[in-house]
Amino acid sequence: MFKRKTQSLDDVLSQMLREQGLETPLRQKRLIDAWDKVTGPTVTRYTGEKFIKNQTLHVKIVSPALRHDLTMMRTQLVKRLNEEIGAMVIAEVRIY
Repeated sequence: MFKRKTQSLDDVLSQMLREQGLETPLRQKRLIDAWDKVTGPTVTRYTGEKFIKNQTLHVKIVSPALRHDLTMMRTQLVKRLNEEIGAMVIAEVRIY
């Protein structure tokens, strides 16, 4: 009888993504998509473009008052977004 090394599908997919260099881009995409869930529908309405560069999430907010409020909450946003993804993807949020 053969002894086979069995792995869960999750482990196999994680290993393949890591080997192909796709794990980080996938996590970044998930984090950008999580912005709407973490901040809620009101903030989403005033949110423009979002992108990640050098572990910094850049978010355009069209309302000056909301931009100021979110700027004051940057560290909390970083924590909540990383928790939503389950990994340390960003170190800072820059609101402009």
